[in-house]
Amino acid sequence: MSSNIYLRANKVGLDLPVYSQEQRSLKASLSVLMQAAFQPPKRVMRPTLRDINFNLGAGERLAVMGRNGAGKSTLLRVLVGAYPPTTGNLEVAGRRQALLNLSLGFSQEATLVENILLRGIAMGLKARQAHAIVDEVLEFSELREKAGDRLRTLSSGQRMRLGFALATAVQHEILIMDEWIGTGDAGFVKKAQERIRSRVDSAQIVVLASHNFKLMENVCTKAILLEGGRVQSAGPVADVLGEFQQLLRTSGSESRPVE
Repeated sequence: MSSNIYLRANKVGLDLPVYSQEQRSLKASLSVLMQAAFQPPKRVMRPTLRDINFNLGAGERLAVMGRNGAGKSTLLRVLVGAYPPTTGNLEVAGRRQALLNLSLGFSQEATLVENILLRGIAMGLKARQAHAIVDEVLEFSELREKAGDRLRTLSSGQRMRLGFALATAVQHEILIMDEWIGTGDAGFVKKAQERIRSRVDSAQIVVLASHNFKLMENVCTKAILLEGGRVQSAGPVADVLGEFQQLLRTSGSESRPVE
């Protein structure tokens, strides 16, 4: 494996905008429509992530643990480049592959082939490379007969298959993913899980956010535990997992991971 592939977070922080409006009494609400025109919601920047640090090199797999709302999905989006850090910096050497929102970036009015080309180029492929994956994506997603149809004519399951086939069409050095695919047609799920395993095995760095204990233990070599957008614990998977379980017990969290 190449020692030139790495993913480093150095005191990474992220502020995201939220919008708030002054709460009014029931009596005042009679004129709420008029007031809203002159008193729009205030835009406030709220800290979402703070002081995130880790250093991943070739061969390492990081489990990102935390309760719902702890900042896991937000961190993954920072790692794939969707959100630039507000503070600190992210150092990346290697091509990143994201398995997050599989339907993100699709055009409802474009055909399947057009969507594959557009998304492929957005993923960093050259036009020639994007054209080269069209047949394979249609074949894997089992949508070859719909190649010229508009995306809006597809069912949600078909869109998921298209998004997954496209996101995994090319192997990258760094794989960033949110959970393991587990919904949809049983035959496709089995095929998709086999491809994910192949991509994980072939990637040089993997970052996985999951609620599945066994999956994290089997795949990852180190872990971080997020709480309130900060790293509460970092280290070997078993140690961090123990702290996560203790946090769930003491907090009475209803979001129980899979044992």
